[in-house]
Amino acid sequence: MNFRGIWIIGLFTTIQWAGAVLPDEKNNIEVYQKCHTAVVNITATTLRRDFFFDIIPQRGVGSGAIIRGDGYIVTNDHVIGGAQNVEVTLFDKTSIPAKVVGSDPTTDLAVLKINPPAQMNVLEYNLNPLSVGQKVLAIGNPFGLGGSLSVGIISSLGRDIRTPSEGLLKDVIQTDAAINPGNSGGPLLDSSGKLIGINAQIVSKSGGNEGIGFAINGRTVKKIVDQLIQFGKVTRPELGLYGISLDKRVLSYLKIPKDVGLMVTQIAQTGSAAQAGLREATKELIVGFYRIPIDGDVIFQLDDTPVGSLRDLRDYLGEKKVGDVVKIHFYRNQKVKVVSVILKSNQDKKYLDRST
Repeated sequence: MNFRGIWIIGLFTTIQWAGAVLPDEKNNIEVYQKCHTAVVNITATTLRRDFFFDIIPQRGVGSGAIIRGDGYIVTNDHVIGGAQNVEVTLFDKTSIPAKVVGSDPTTDLAVLKINPPAQMNVLEYNLNPLSVGQKVLAIGNPFGLGGSLSVGIISSLGRDIRTPSEGLLKDVIQTDAAINPGNSGGPLLDSSGKLIGINAQIVSKSGGNEGIGFAINGRTVKKIVDQLIQFGKVTRPELGLYGISLDKRVLSYLKIPKDVGLMVTQIAQTGSAAQAGLREATKELIVGFYRIPIDGDVIFQLDDTPVGSLRDLRDYLGEKKVGDVVKIHFYRNQKVKVVSVILKSNQDKKYLDRST
């Protein structure tokens, strides 16, 4: 009898639990209801020519986050690519043409502008420090299924990843919240519904979610977005030179005791490198079928950081600001030289197309 009474009480309690909304579930519901109207679907159309030179439209889809009430939306650069036509679909299925205000392939971010039909919901940033284990929510357009919510945690912080353009993204958020194709450009939110990142990439062998996703940190997003809205581009420092990597065999032939180095092959006339007196290669070394430029300056270090490629150069300069002073360590005629340069803006446009 007592057993039956306990069983009945237990059954009643179980039924109560099944019908109730748990606190964590309630939070998920509240965040979704608060924020999903500030998330948009993006369709980017690019015109390509097929084998017969006929123009064929190709469409890509992604997500975006409304960040200002006057119609500014942030998304990934790889979502819009070189699209000739971009369309934004709001939560109520209203489709509106969008203008690309600016994009930054280095950080894989872009800003769109629409003429809002009415007052729009806007996501606010949370720029405070984050913690591993913190709850996060992703809203987006996976596989074209708009308004989808997934929940997870911050798995790690401070990750470094490469963007599709080979730019180095630092301080990236790793999450296990389900991120799939179409989620790119959508917001990663904290439990109060504030934007802490923009979903950008996944690690996957299947092409779908496997529990490792990456979001661009909100601090990076805000810094880049503010520049794109104001200037339409991002101001970065550069040296105004182009070069090729040399391996240990070539450097040994040139009597340079280094494992790697960057041979300067071209210098922009108005760049920092030219003003510092660096010299570009004027001769070629023929090795088999290869022609290797020689007789120019070989850069091997910036300040205290070893450099052996243009990627190394860009990564280091990415941490600097216009007007900063950098010491370039290089070999000229088998002798080490050091010169200090003031970094100029990449908007000083008498630069090489491929310069850094």
